Amino acid sequence: MGIVGAGGAGFPAYAKLSDKAEIIILNCAECEPLLKLHRQLLEEYTYEILSALAEVVKACGAKQGIIAVKAHYSSTVSALESEIGEFPTLKIKKLDSVYPAGDEIILIKEVTGRTVAPGALPISEGVIVSNVESVYNMYRAMNGKPVTDKFVTVAGEVKNPVTLLVPIGTKISQLIAAAGGPTVADPAYISGGPMMGQLTDVNATVTKTTNAILVLPSEHTVILNKKRNFKINIRRTMSVCCQCRTCTELCSRHVAGYPVEPHAVMRLLSNGGRGDMASVEGSMFCSGCGLCEAYSCPQGLSPRAVIAQMKATARENGIKPPQGIKPDLNVKDSSLKRVSVQRLTARLGLTKYDIPAPLKEEFSVASVKIMLLQNIGAPAVACVAEGDTVQKGDVIAVAKDRALSVNIHASIDGKITTVTEKFIRITKTPKGK
Repeated sequence: MGIVGAGGAGFPAYAKLSDKAEIIILNCAECEPLLKLHRQLLEEYTYEILSALAEVVKACGAKQGIIAVKAHYSSTVSALESEIGEFPTLKIKKLDSVYPAGDEIILIKEVTGRTVAPGALPISEGVIVSNVESVYNMYRAMNGKPVTDKFVTVAGEVKNPVTLLVPIGTKISQLIAAAGGPTVADPAYISGGPMMGQLTDVNATVTKTTNAILVLPSEHTVILNKKRNFKINIRRTMSVCCQCRTCTELCSRHVAGYPVEPHAVMRLLSNGGRGDMASVEGSMFCSGCGLCEAYSCPQGLSPRAVIAQMKATARENGIKPPQGIKPDLNVKDSSLKRVSVQRLTARLGLTKYDIPAPLKEEFSVASVKIMLLQNIGAPAVACVAEGDTVQKGDVIAVAKDRALSVNIHASIDGKITTVTEKFIRITKTPKGK
């Protein structure tokens, strides 16, 4: 049915499920500022999602399913409490409003007290984490419906912030138009959240992992941070990093007991690459949450960008993260080093955009451009040709044989007008023809 992790990573769902699981966590932490769709979806389709989660728990032979939800999502919590009694294998775990609570490693520790070792998968601790929309897609799949649509929140500098259900392959420009259009003359666009999202443009299309489109002024700090020049980052690091350690003390992975020390990486660079190389190895476990650059550093430096470049270079050279690292289970004052989402939102200059984005499920487009790679792993292989007529839900590309891959389905009725190795375009046939 083409289900992948809808939270952003896009890991194929079938490859994640395992009979080694003891606990299945439903992730409704949705920790990035301005993102709203998961709490909305869980509130709107509470019974459906809980019933699918209960089936997953049963199928995996797990002992329990836990719904991890922010305590201040009051209407969502209320909806859960009204339905949870029908599912004896499920329970609710209320979370504090901290960032990045949605990170699997952080979430597992908050919910179960277990710490996944650096580089290991959650199943090593007997845990599977699934996103709210992923489990909703499982419910639909159990009823014969493949993944054809995606919920997307459109927020920021738009007239009417909204959460839309749109066909996969819809242009970003059409989502923005549905939100009333930009309210600034020179907008910039982020696909995802303000912390970990990526700059995009209006001609990009919605995939199975598109959660939000944020519209901000081009000169906004969040946008400028994402446009930083790596060489300039290095020069600024070498000239002004004061080694205050705040980036490390508030690092979400460091607080979880991982050997990630951004300040030590910055010191190494400041010394021209001379010093303790262990900090470089430890940085391979950085999650890229962005706290160091957006919240912690008093100098406005970006350890995240520096570490991201180092990790990319390591991958290009075939260097893998170190093995057998044991997490520190006794990080001093770890409970005092959590960052409030409210304070983070204010620090980012986004408080005025943190307003409701009502859920709307009626959306129509004349054509879609569906990418063949929308998941971690290998792209699907087209199984249609130009000129073919398809209906919504038909398989148009099949999972690559013997690879981590998933099927792709038509998201609208229409005619196949373009087929390439990267995408398939479907155009609606005008009525009467």
